[in-house]
This record gives sequence, structure tokens and C-alpha cells, in this order.
Amino acid sequence: MPIDPYIALLLGTVGLAALLPARGTGADVASGASTAAIAFLFFLYGARLSTREALDGLKHWRLHATVLACTFVVFPLLGLAARGFVPVFLTDPLYQGLLFLTLVPSTIQSSIAFTSIARGNVPAAICAGSFSSLVGIVATPLLAAALLGDSGGGFSAGSLVKIVFQLLVPFVAGQLLRRWIGSFVARHRKVLGLVDRGSILLVVYTAFSEGMVQGIWHQVSPARLGGLLAVEALLLAVMLLLTWYGAKALRFGRADRIAIQFAGSKKSLAAGLPMASVLFGAHAALAVLPLMLFHQMQLMVCAVIAKRRSHDPEAEPAAADRAGRSPAGAGTRPG
Repeated sequence: MPIDPYIALLLGTVGLAALLPARGTGADVASGASTAAIAFLFFLYGARLSTREALDGLKHWRLHATVLACTFVVFPLLGLAARGFVPVFLTDPLYQGLLFLTLVPSTIQSSIAFTSIARGNVPAAICAGSFSSLVGIVATPLLAAALLGDSGGGFSAGSLVKIVFQLLVPFVAGQLLRRWIGSFVARHRKVLGLVDRGSILLVVYTAFSEGMVQGIWHQVSPARLGGLLAVEALLLAVMLLLTWYGAKALRFGRADRIAIQFAGSKKSLAAGLPMASVLFGAHAALAVLPLMLFHQMQLMVCAVIAKRRSHDPEAEPAAADRAGRSPAGAGTRPG
């Protein structure tokens, strides 16, 4: 399957940082711009999320609780278990990045797209992704502080203050101003989506530039990358199986199981990259590498699964299954 075009841009940005890393004054400018971009990203996230629709989505609370449990409980437990792959398959820094990826929230956009292709419960996927993003703003930094500790880049009271001011305060500001700017954001969704992605590219360039200047890439060999990909493939396979058969054991219908599988097995690159930049500082380059690789892997695998599910003989029109159980949801953002 072809590589996701945005992943190609991300890889190109990594290559640019490797050839022309920001140094000296340029690094200071890039760091300041990256900080502002992260704050603006989370401001937009807050402005896009409809609080009323999100609260309405609580009517289907069992499904959303299941997705949140997969995202913030099962995934981190598997991340902790992956410690057993060190040092045979993973170096310690790569393991820290792998553990971080298990802590970030689920996607919105791709979960909705794959749920729609597979003829699942699309409104539930919209709400589940929105809830996961909202919870992740608080849960991801707290889990990272608890599970990664000083090995994750020096978590401290100062780090938590940075998280509050760079992530939480802009998000809350976006929510508070949504009443006045929500329609503007909705009308200019495509343009602001480009701003989103451009901001993330800037964050990636800054993080990998710092990594180049710090000389961290001697820690990563082709064999280690191969080991990382193998571990991530195993992680994704386990989560896809757990979300599908676990939802069946919990007696969810087919449409809901599809939403749970796609929302509960994926991780958000758009949310994870800025968070890593805030949490890891100069160590962010290695921290986000596992997330970037996992993101591409999940897109490729889930695209195949969604296509096969769309031909499932059980995939009769699911309107009756979906009606009245979830609202027609909140806005989306890049996942």
C-alpha cells in the first residue's frame, strides 16, 4: 500500500532536520515558534470540540468507557510488558518512546473514516475519538509522569507547569471562546487543517534538530529499527484482537464493535507529537520515532481490515443499530 502523504512529509521534515538542523539563534527561533504552534494547536482543538455533543455522547457510555479503557489502561499495560524486549529488540530510549506511544489518546479522523468504510457506528466513533482526545490532555501527561519518571526526559513540577500552560490553558481558552469563534473554525476547517499539519511539521523539525545537535542518532541502528517495527506490529495485532473479541464478549453489536476496534486500537500522531515536544524536550526525537512508525502501520493495517469488514455478510444496513444510541457527533481533527 502507498505511504500516507503526510507521513512522507514528516519523513521529509526529519531528513531536513538531519541535513540542516537548527542551531544557535536559529534553534532558539524554531523552539519559540514550536512552543507557539503547540499552544495554537490545542487552542484549535478546544474550539472545535462541541461540549454539548460530547455530553450527549455519554448516552452510549458503555462504548466510550470501553474505548477509554483500551486507550489509557490496556495500551499502557502492554507498554509496560514490552519492557521485556529490552535489550534484545529495543534500546532503553526506544522503549521509552514505545511506552509513551501507548499513553497518547486515540485518533478521530482516521477512526471515523475506517468505521465508515467498514459500515460501523460512525457517530460513536466520532464521540469516542473526541472523548479520548479530551481525556488525553490530562491523562497522557499524568501517565507519562507516573510511568516514565525521570527517564522520560526529566519530569518535574516545572514540566507539569509547562504542560498546563502549553496544552491545557489553550484548550480551555478554545472551549470558552467556541461560542464566538466556533462558526469561523467550522467554515475554515480545511485551511485550519493545513495550519494544524504545518504546525506539527514545525514541531517535528525542532525536535529532530535538537536530537541531531545532541548526537542521539548513534543510538539507533537498522537492526534496532527492525526490532522496534516487530514489537509495534505485535502490539497493534494484540490490540486489534482484544478490541474486536473483547467487544464481542461484552455483547456489543457489530456496528459498535467496529467503532471500538478502530477507535480503541489506534494512537493519535497529531496529539502525540506536540505532547512529546513538551514532555521530552531535547529527547523528543527518539520519543516520537515509535509513534510515527506506529501511525503509518496502523493506517495500512486498518485500511485493509476496514475494506474486508465492508464485505462482511453481516454488514446489512446498520441504521437501526446506530439510531438513537450516539449523536451525529463533534468535529474532527487530524488524527
